[in-house]
Amino acid sequence: MSTEPIVIVGAGQAGSWAAKTLRSEGFTGRIVLLGEEAHPPHERPPLSKAVLAGTAGPETTHLFKADDLAKLDLDFRPDTRVAAIDRAARTITVQSGETLAYARLILCTGSRVRTLGVPGADAPCVHYLRTVDDSLALHARLVAGRHLIVIGGGWIGLEVAATARKRGLDVTVIEALDRLCARGLPPELSDHLLALHTYHGVAVRLGVGVSGIEPSADGVTVILADGSRIAGDRVVVGIGVIPNTELAAAAGLAVDNGIVVDDAGRTADAAIFAAGDCTNLPLACLDRRVRLESWANAQNQAIVAAKAALGQDVRYDELPWFWSDQYDMNLQMLGYPARWSDSVVRGDRASGSFSRFYLEDGHLSAIISVNAPRDLRAARKLLQTRKPVRPEDLADPTVQLQRL
Repeated sequence: MSTEPIVIVGAGQAGSWAAKTLRSEGFTGRIVLLGEEAHPPHERPPLSKAVLAGTAGPETTHLFKADDLAKLDLDFRPDTRVAAIDRAARTITVQSGETLAYARLILCTGSRVRTLGVPGADAPCVHYLRTVDDSLALHARLVAGRHLIVIGGGWIGLEVAATARKRGLDVTVIEALDRLCARGLPPELSDHLLALHTYHGVAVRLGVGVSGIEPSADGVTVILADGSRIAGDRVVVGIGVIPNTELAAAAGLAVDNGIVVDDAGRTADAAIFAAGDCTNLPLACLDRRVRLESWANAQNQAIVAAKAALGQDVRYDELPWFWSDQYDMNLQMLGYPARWSDSVVRGDRASGSFSRFYLEDGHLSAIISVNAPRDLRAARKLLQTRKPVRPEDLADPTVQLQRL
């Protein structure tokens, strides 16, 4: 089967790395890269940190310098949305009506923000943070002395809260669940984040939802489900994302909390592959299917999918890795257990530098490090090999992890 042309839908982390990999693997045919945003291929993590703070410009998020992008010789089309896939004809139709043929199609459609469905949520004073334009618009409104209300105590909400506090704003975080980052972290790390943000002056309301938003001439009031009201100047909503699977589903591809793919990024259609936030993938290292919303997965799964699109015998089985920067805290997590088991601590929690090792059946299932990146690097092989390890050795700072 001919492999030319290859069309990639989505020009974010996954789509861009798929395109780069095709070239690095020797593919010289036509590559069409379609991105919905008007910006060059870019990554998103700095949008809630350095770009939002104003310490870095949006160009710092670009994945390729202009010369390097030109060398890839892509038919790059920004500001382009795909309307439909015709699998029988092997064509896609973009919103303008143009039809493009493909021999291979790689879907890297990513995800979009989950919107807040309460009265007043569509007011101009309510912001979401997903795109470059979102970040720039919000940055212009982070004025010292004003009060920012953040709805959602997950990663994006907390990173925005930390950035706003560093810029001198008063911040209130509202989380409907009973702890911060409840979907991604165990309770003891949620407690650490709560203490961190409280120390930095953030007011946190847990266990209460939002029933409405009332904008006014001089600000905004958020109405909570318990009837209380919080007045502020701006609102940021960070309540998660939704995978962009509609295009795949309409084309008849299997979708189940993501586009269903195998360990090489293949869909049930031999000519169509997928990678990144939009996929539901099997990971042998976890012994289950997952959908991952992470920078590392988007990049590394896309590399494998691109190689598979070229007919290479490859498989993706990398430990999930996630990181977040808030204030002077760098948190990194390696592994993604189905449940949070017993843990042991290495380091001094009071000092702000420590790691928690999570054990299951005598071997390491995950590690979460706070300002302790060396622990995470050393623990990677223990996670990969599933070698038995004693809790007391992990907890003892005099025992070198590399020796284990």
